[in-house]
Amino acid sequence: MSLVEEAAAIAPGLVELRRELHQVPEVGLELPKTQALVLDALAGLPLEISTGKELTSVVGVLRVGRPGPTVLLRGDMDALPVVEETGLAYASENGNMHACGHDLHTTGLVGAARLLSAHRDELNGNVIFMFQPGEEGLGGAGYMLREGLLNATGDKPIAAYALHVWSQAAKGTFQLRPGTIMASSNQLHITVHGKGGHGSSPDRTIDPVPVVAELVLALQTYATRRVNVFDPVVITVTQLEAGVAINVIPNTARLGATVRTLSDAMLEQLTRELPALAERIAAAHGCTVDARLDPQYPVTVNDAGRTAETAELLTGLFGAERVQQLDNPLMGAEDFSMVLREVPGTFVMVGARPDDVSEEEAPSNHSSLVRFDDAVLADQAAALAQLATKHLTTT
Repeated sequence: MSLVEEAAAIAPGLVELRRELHQVPEVGLELPKTQALVLDALAGLPLEISTGKELTSVVGVLRVGRPGPTVLLRGDMDALPVVEETGLAYASENGNMHACGHDLHTTGLVGAARLLSAHRDELNGNVIFMFQPGEEGLGGAGYMLREGLLNATGDKPIAAYALHVWSQAAKGTFQLRPGTIMASSNQLHITVHGKGGHGSSPDRTIDPVPVVAELVLALQTYATRRVNVFDPVVITVTQLEAGVAINVIPNTARLGATVRTLSDAMLEQLTRELPALAERIAAAHGCTVDARLDPQYPVTVNDAGRTAETAELLTGLFGAERVQQLDNPLMGAEDFSMVLREVPGTFVMVGARPDDVSEEEAPSNHSSLVRFDDAVLADQAAALAQLATKHLTTT
């Protein structure tokens, strides 16, 4: 198979599909317009199609009728509640935006389905195509796992792969690493309870506001003094809420923070110690607290063997100069981690920065100004298809 050449031949159709998806971005677990476009794009292929019950997912199964393993390929479909400001001719106008490139992921997976379907007679085994809503904070992968994704062919997959575009990396580069590649994502919620009153008489109150202020600083100190420097964390306070009237001390004040870790052991430590830290600081001021650390997405861990195979395969397809090993994990999070906890596989970053944007000036993923070069669509499709055929090709 010359999948790179075949992907290039179907690229115009992929670009058209990606731009259709880009114009109708939908947020969350319910993506009816996106699902309809995906179903239409898969129509006519020799796939068994099913849709989700709790979310508008699409699962396509390619069976070839000969014994062999199952491989899972994933593309996420949801967008963000961001007003697009790119000025593109196909920009969204509905108040949402594909600011993380999931329209490219969806399209690349459609391309892989078309390529593998065309080579069905040369394969042994099955492919699961996982089109997933709700990656942006809602854990859509978890919903799909609970609905039986890994049993779609009757055999648990032996490998799982996903590609994710990156707006700040050079177009067409593939970046990966064995082991931890992305952090866990967790939410810290702390509400401090005091006793409100008139702002002119703080001595007659138990003011929760300075306690929350002290907690902001204490959390930063914790991250530098209670955490192993070789197992780092990021604690970023993003929400502070207290009071309405400027002359009234409120009864409560609260903060919210995102907490990122690179290991399960560190997450366990933080789950124990951060609520205790809040309780003791509050108690020192006569306040009480409700504090909890809610896990969201686990650490994304690439299987070492699958990652070495992936790097070798991508090098063979595209050349060594386009395949790079990341020195360090990324502190972003990804719910494909839930799949990788069940199936050995690899999560790969794909550079998609347009040629007219410098690395220094490139907006990050999730920016209202971010643009992705859809010239990478064919390479995404070829890469995903080749990763599957590695396990399924007749010998």
